[in-house]
Amino acid sequence: QVQLVESGGGLVQPGGSLRLSCEASGNIGSFWLMGFYRRTPEKSRALVAVLNSLGRTTYADSAEGRFTIYKETGKTMVSLQMTSLRPEDTSVYWCNIATAGRQYWGPGTQVTVSS
Repeated sequence: QVQLVESGGGLVQPGGSLRLSCEASGNIGSFWLMGFYRRTPEKSRALVAVLNSLGRTTYADSAEGRFTIYKETGKTMVSLQMTSLRPEDTSVYWCNIATAGRQYWGPGTQVTVSS
């Protein structure tokens, strides 16, 4: 079992910045893929950015150039620095980790971009 603790999120004005963080603990394999997804207007979950244990990153087109995902030193913890936020970035963001053949989700955190 793996536990995910999310932090960050909240309300920000357009053009502003926010950081989301997610720390994993428990039965984490030597290889993992971890990152953030967000709810789409169709109520599904879309990838925002992920990072694997080898340091490889993948971004959604909408996040490329504005968001940066990185690993915190000494922990199985990733952070997503979001800049130049737009109203369309408003959503629920979930942390996700895939490891040891299983997938886990965090509870989700609201990001609202509004003036």
